[in-house]
Amino acid sequence: MRKGEETRARILDTAEAAVLAKGFGATSIDELIAEIGITKSGFFYHFRDKNELARALLERYIENDERIYDEIFGRAHQLADDPLQAFLLGLKLLSETLSDLPNGHPGCLVAVMCTQERAFDRETQEINRQAALAWRRRFGAMFAEIMRVYRPREPLDVDQLADMVSTVLEGGIILSKALKQPESLPQQLLVLRSLVRLLFQPAAA
Repeated sequence: MRKGEETRARILDTAEAAVLAKGFGATSIDELIAEIGITKSGFFYHFRDKNELARALLERYIENDERIYDEIFGRAHQLADDPLQAFLLGLKLLSETLSDLPNGHPGCLVAVMCTQERAFDRETQEINRQAALAWRRRFGAMFAEIMRVYRPREPLDVDQLADMVSTVLEGGIILSKALKQPESLPQQLLVLRSLVRLLFQPAAA
């Protein structure tokens, strides 16, 4: 990695940690350059303004999330041909991955930027909205595949179910931080896994 790329990565790493710890509005450029040890002109070489920094943070965060989901659920599909079993296995693998984080999940930039929406320009808000829609499409496609084989016991559509996955993930992050219990997030994913299994389990005679 070239020096310029290293500096940009350091800015993003430092900014992400600060935003997750105290919010975007409370994170200043002066604070970032002091912590990283660069000049203000060095910062503006990489990012025109704070909104450009926000967009870069968000895009990097979303790309990383997509990579993790691709790896985990792709692995689950390799191990199980049945779409329901593959999805349940994917949730199990995701739960185990989150359990291995030493201090729990650091937080979700998408959620932070939703709760502080007025601090961002329309382009950043749109990137955030598209991220939520991409998660809906991702998990919705999995549920659509499941429904081609299994009939749910309740009349729910794929978008509702897909949004539930995102809700549990984001809500689990908030819960784990509020309770100071990092294990809450992976546990909530396992509860979701049990509920999905029950939803597609044939009704008792």
